[in-house]
Amino acid sequence: MTRFPGKLAGGVTVTWAAAALVATATAALAQDAAAPAPAPAASPKPAEAFSQAFPPTVSQPVVQAVPQAAPLVQTWTVAQAQALVAVIEGIGAEGLDPRDYDLAPLKTAIAAGASAGLDQMASQSFIWLVEDLRDGRTPMEARQQWFVVDPDRDANPSGNVLAEALKSGDIAGTLMKLNPTHPDYARLKAELAATSDGQAARRKLIRANMDRWRWLARDLGPQYLITNVPEFQLRLTVKNKIVSTYRTIVGKPGRTATPQLAEVVEGVVFNPTWTVPQSIVKGEGLGARVLASPAWGRANGYVATKSANGTITVVQQPGPGNSLGRMKLEMPNEHAIFFHDTPSRHLFAADFRALSHGCVRTERALELAMTMAILGKGATKEEAVAIANSGKYTKVMLAKQWRAYITYFTMATDINGEMATFKDIYGRDGPVLASLDKPRVRNRSAKPTSEVIVIEDDLKDT
Repeated sequence: MTRFPGKLAGGVTVTWAAAALVATATAALAQDAAAPAPAPAASPKPAEAFSQAFPPTVSQPVVQAVPQAAPLVQTWTVAQAQALVAVIEGIGAEGLDPRDYDLAPLKTAIAAGASAGLDQMASQSFIWLVEDLRDGRTPMEARQQWFVVDPDRDANPSGNVLAEALKSGDIAGTLMKLNPTHPDYARLKAELAATSDGQAARRKLIRANMDRWRWLARDLGPQYLITNVPEFQLRLTVKNKIVSTYRTIVGKPGRTATPQLAEVVEGVVFNPTWTVPQSIVKGEGLGARVLASPAWGRANGYVATKSANGTITVVQQPGPGNSLGRMKLEMPNEHAIFFHDTPSRHLFAADFRALSHGCVRTERALELAMTMAILGKGATKEEAVAIANSGKYTKVMLAKQWRAYITYFTMATDINGEMATFKDIYGRDGPVLASLDKPRVRNRSAKPTSEVIVIEDDLKDT
């Protein structure tokens, strides 16, 4: 990959690949191989070309009417019900269990012919399949520190999916359209097919991670960031293709473990300040020390203020020693989790990188920041370099915002394209695996049940 060296403030030389990444991402988004060749047209202006390559996302929502939910019990023919039986009998290929969908009573109802009883039984089994394929089979109680709001339930109400299946007659095809579009789901499905029944533990792990994909939105969007916490890797992704990868440092096990989120990157902060947590200001006496010795504070980049009620606030100014490094991605959320740089870059060389207090520290962070700023049309290449060189706190808001997914897969395709397993660093597999041995939970909640732990990332590492 072509890299563009850039001199930054303080004489620090960084390897900058932002321009090449922008070109790669723009080309990927502009591809439309399935479309027929259009009639010759005038070349678009640069601004128009950018808008075509980067269609409106979160910052420019398309207003859509909420689908009117169809009834959950509808009329079935015997042939349609028999097609449903075939789906249930083969649902193991999707990592689900045929026993969860009342197969025997459904066959009994079919044998009795078309009736209200068949309508009730077939509709019920179909709706359970929709729920598991669309939302995931794992109940919220088993999804530790999972806070992603899945939009699929609202986008595809169960009754509407049922109505579509019965109208088209394609029972299997309608259900399979609920599967995640990310290539890793198909890779895991193929891995499950290739794993013998004798490898029970491996099959269960594959099934658990297939289900984790269903917890997310079926389609993650045209461009996004996604980090797999146990892999310690972040991917900048366009149309489900990796444009660039970055090593990460994630939260230590325990209360500082990184939660699983789906948020929106609204902006990029270059040369950030860092408001020091009270656990350090008060608990470790930093506030009193800075007030007592302002010269020492300035030498270390700290500025302290004392309010009328005696509360001391300490802010670390931008600079090479700032605990957030050279950038952070603006990603508002109730957990105070975000992606940022670190002055302790030597830690990226370690194999085990669960070392932070929850936030995700990112390798080659300045490259990522510049790429995001340019792709998001918040700055040109020249402007991004100038802002980074300025040494001043600067927030660049993105006109084209990106989704950011913080996930937890213990079996997935690694950054080299190989199927791999990753250490369960937070012990989150146990409850998911256990749920696979229990009957599916009916009438389950769609709301996360884990405790919200507001991260106080004191960033003091070894």
